Amino acid sequence: MAAVAGIGLAGLALAACGGGTSNNSGSNSTNASEVKIGACTPQSALYPGNTNEVCGGTVLDATTAKLVHYNVDTSEPENDIAQSITTSDNQHFDIKIKPDYKFSDGTTVKAENFVNAWNWAANCKNGQANSYFYTPIKGYADLQTDNGECKTAPKTDKMSGLNVKSDTEFTITTTEKVSNLPTRLGYIAFAPLPDSFFKNADARKKQEKIPVGAGPFKVVSNTTTDIVVQKNPYYAGPYKPHVDKVDFKIYTDPEAAYNDVLSNNLDFTGTMDPIPNDQLTNDQWKSDLADRWGQKDSSVFGYLNFSPIDKQLTGPSNLKLRQAISMSINRPLIIKQIFANSYSPATSWVSPVVEGYKAGACGENCTYNPAKAKQLYQESGGYNGTLTLTYNADGGHKAWCEAVASEVSQNLGIKVVAKPTPDFKTLLDSLDKKEISGMFRNGWVMDYPSIENYLAPIYGTGADSNYSGYSSEAFDHQLQVAAAADTGAPADAAYQKAEAILAKDFPTAPLWFQKTSYGWSDNVTNVKVDAFQQVDLSAIELKKS
Repeated sequence: MAAVAGIGLAGLALAACGGGTSNNSGSNSTNASEVKIGACTPQSALYPGNTNEVCGGTVLDATTAKLVHYNVDTSEPENDIAQSITTSDNQHFDIKIKPDYKFSDGTTVKAENFVNAWNWAANCKNGQANSYFYTPIKGYADLQTDNGECKTAPKTDKMSGLNVKSDTEFTITTTEKVSNLPTRLGYIAFAPLPDSFFKNADARKKQEKIPVGAGPFKVVSNTTTDIVVQKNPYYAGPYKPHVDKVDFKIYTDPEAAYNDVLSNNLDFTGTMDPIPNDQLTNDQWKSDLADRWGQKDSSVFGYLNFSPIDKQLTGPSNLKLRQAISMSINRPLIIKQIFANSYSPATSWVSPVVEGYKAGACGENCTYNPAKAKQLYQESGGYNGTLTLTYNADGGHKAWCEAVASEVSQNLGIKVVAKPTPDFKTLLDSLDKKEISGMFRNGWVMDYPSIENYLAPIYGTGADSNYSGYSSEAFDHQLQVAAAADTGAPADAAYQKAEAILAKDFPTAPLWFQKTSYGWSDNVTNVKVDAFQQVDLSAIELKKS
């Protein structure tokens, strides 16, 4: 997933949705138990193929099971529904699944439920946001027409690279070698869909709000204020929860969520609803919460994006202006004054939590240098009019966006205004409609633990989370080279070469890498958060009275 809503979550429209949970035996209590988690409004229908932001992704992470699962402590992939994933050449993959998994409607998870789900989501006529993730599969291009605009229907509705061999086995063939494909298969886009989803349009419409998945929980209600999930009675996996019900309470004000945790009216905050900036100052939140707080390195990467519809900012001709803006931002000072040093300045486009991270990949463009920034700005020809920095008001971004706007304005001598949208959904919808000019905040939380996930989905030509509109044949080619390389050091080095192309073209300005600061009520215990900024719903439990 990749986009995140709040400063305490991973990224803007990419909310990574691949969180992990602990392996445990769950609860056998007959007394119903419920926890309340601070949440935000999903942007779109709760389909695995369409959810690529954290608000909807958190719900689907609780209600779906995938072929692989990411360990809550290490983020390493572990087989979940998959019995085995084997390949001899990184291009032909054989998938065997466990026979005892069931959807929340009681039907058995079969190999065809994966294949049908992926084919449906990859078909351009269905307009699914995560379609890009099926690109490596042979035959994906046959489901795209008119350069992805899908003005005419595809001639087929199936990718030739997917073949069902039995109820418990299917194969994947990719167009080229993809060494990290098994790691990718834990992302939400690769979740199976039940037979009922494909019956008719009415059945699919119902599952927009009440999805049917094979995970530990199932959705029982979905309103504008709450999304409630309860234990899936058919769940057969190893991540059984200790609570019977989770109420995802939707907040538009992080301060309200924080205060509700303090008063024990909410059981968790800090991921979708970040700890307020003023509480981070001088570690006030730690004093307020006493022994009810935690902090963990996350995969969240915050960056500044430049609107593809603003011809003063985009493209090679405006490179110096983008560099000037980046150099005019004092990242360490903002982190100290606003984030209480809970973040670290980003010097690359890839998070330190994944293998292949290379410190300093951004070079001098990510270093505060107001004199050089002014020089580059003058050489660029400047910016006519007021430069805006758009952000979502429900994510705790006001303070830092206003600080960035002030620094760019003072150091470059132009008028810069921080401009809020009411909420994260509005921001994403406006970006999808290409209604935002100037600059805008972006954040990314990894979908799966791989250096590739910080590059291809955000900067690949036509990628669904490519909000900058960046397109480079050299970059796309290097991604293909890297995907075909052996896993480990060879692949990492190849992806670093792709990142070097970003450093030269500078389509976005890296800002910082985040830690997750979170708090919980007196009602709960065993609270854990993973690198995807997901609270571990299989671990959290009510305190015994």
